[in-house]
Amino acid sequence: MSDNPTHKRSSGALSDYAPLIQMADGLTLSQVCAVSGLEPSTVQNWIKRGFVPRPERKKYRERHLARILLISKLKDSMQIDRVGELLRYLNGDTDDTSDDIISEEELYDLFGILSEKLRDCVPPPDKAHIIAEEVMSGYPADKESRDKITKALSVMACTYMANLYKTKADSLFNEL
Repeated sequence: MSDNPTHKRSSGALSDYAPLIQMADGLTLSQVCAVSGLEPSTVQNWIKRGFVPRPERKKYRERHLARILLISKLKDSMQIDRVGELLRYLNGDTDDTSDDIISEEELYDLFGILSEKLRDCVPPPDKAHIIAEEVMSGYPADKESRDKITKALSVMACTYMANLYKTKADSLFNEL
């Protein structure tokens, strides 16, 4: 996450996992699955499909975990191929960090802040860009990068709101 004081950390920020990742020199697949709640075959499939970078010597670092957690949070309301396309829009090839406009860790943390803002009061979908712009206020990046990140966060906001509505609809349905 940026050192910019205008950005507060979200609860569940990726930095919460950093000590464990650093202490163990990376996470194993089983540890990633324990943190994410995903099956090993799902994570391996995402790697094969190019949605997640290959682990380094069978170890997953912060950027791997951030990407896995982002995909996991977005996949329920967005087709998995579109989630991958959205993340490629920002950072290109998963195995090449030189084309990234934002680190996976920062993106995960910004999504966390965005989610917290949306959780209390779900705005209409056409207002998602306003919340995304608010989250990006003061973020240190050039205009083109800020615009791309803001657009991607707007898509993520709509997807998150769809998840909230889906969860509420499921709850109401179960009460029938």
